[in-house]
Amino acid sequence: MKTAEKWVPLVNIGFGNVVSASRVIAIVDPGSSPMKRLREEATQRGKLVDATQGRKTRAIIVTDSDHVILSALQVETVTQRFKEE
Repeated sequence: MKTAEKWVPLVNIGFGNVVSASRVIAIVDPGSSPMKRLREEATQRGKLVDATQGRKTRAIIVTDSDHVILSALQVETVTQRFKEE
C-alpha cells in the first residue's frame, strides 16, 4: 500500500541548510535589542538553531514551532529566496 507523498517547499538559507517555507513566520534583522533578547531566550529554551556555519549572523528566521534559526545570509537574500519559492 502506497502512501501519498506531500511535497514540502524548502528554502535554502545558506551553506546547504534549508527550512520548510510553510513553517516560517518572520525573517528579521538581528541587530536590534528585541532580536538579541529573542535569540537569548531561544537559547535558554533549547529552540535555537545555528545555521551560520561559524559566520556572522545576518538574519534571524522565526518559525511557527517557536524555533529561532540563525542564518549568515542577509535578510534581503533570504526574503528573495522565499519569493522565488
